[in-house]
Amino acid sequence: MTSIEDRVDRIESQLAIQQLPVRYALAVDARDLDAWVGCFRPDVELGRHGSGRQALSAYIEPLLRGFRRSVHQICGHRIEFSGRDTATGSVYCRAEHEVGERWIVMAIRYLDEYARVDGEWYFSRRREQHWYAADVTERPQAVGFNGWREGSGEPALPDAFASWSAFWKEA
Repeated sequence: MTSIEDRVDRIESQLAIQQLPVRYALAVDARDLDAWVGCFRPDVELGRHGSGRQALSAYIEPLLRGFRRSVHQICGHRIEFSGRDTATGSVYCRAEHEVGERWIVMAIRYLDEYARVDGEWYFSRRREQHWYAADVTERPQAVGFNGWREGSGEPALPDAFASWSAFWKEA
């Protein structure tokens, strides 16, 4: 049986992790770069773009300037602990972006990795997958489910779900 201290720690950890996507969404929509990078662990790794929050801020700022207004609505979150100080998660989000004269609506799933550093929970990594992106006046099918950025390819979802192909294989 798990101790009461471990159970309370798990509950507190889950609550803290659940706030990360909300804090992220609010920071993006407010264009608060300090709050945004503060959601990530101090030594966040960006691959070829470097590491650390300063590198993250330098990477994300030009991307955020690619659209004026945005609204990110968090609508589902699953968390699985892989250790006392590590976890993974899947977060659903409906996002809307003002891109020039267009209002792009997107259905997103974030695949997250979380870590507790010095008692605080942070994102270690965040990967985005889309079902679609389309102007509010378009049907997603009419733009191949990707009406925001040319050349960005077909969205990963729903094909990225392991069960998707197996389900339709029988049809």
